[in-house]
Amino acid sequence: MHCLTDYDVKLLVALNESLKGNRKFTDIFMKDGYPELAALSAAIHSDTEALDWLLKNGYPEFAVLSNAIDNEPNAILWLKKYKLDFLSTFAAACRKEDAAIKWFAERDLRVFILLIRTIHDILLHQSWDSSDIHKRRRS
Repeated sequence: MHCLTDYDVKLLVALNESLKGNRKFTDIFMKDGYPELAALSAAIHSDTEALDWLLKNGYPEFAVLSNAIDNEPNAILWLKKYKLDFLSTFAAACRKEDAAIKWFAERDLRVFILLIRTIHDILLHQSWDSSDIHKRRRS
């Protein structure tokens, strides 16, 4: 199984920039052999094609991480079942669970704290967008 801790800090900083919407970093991931990071960034932004890509290309734990970040109970249980403790704690911190945030802070895991803050901002904007009547899709 893959974990975010498998990646160099520079790649994680680039992931943060990709999450912020900087396509340059997403393109670099694709060119330099890290399509899973590009897909994870997109999946966190609710891109279902990226989520499917992760599932079909050997990165199911990143697809599940994206769903766990969105507080999907089955995803949270899946991470625990497969003992992916770091990813589980990361997802909890992204959901603003105090104990998980404290875990990262106590270990001074700055790059992950940076990612957690960015992802929390993404979730906040997604929440605002879903409650904005002007941005809702009509069937």
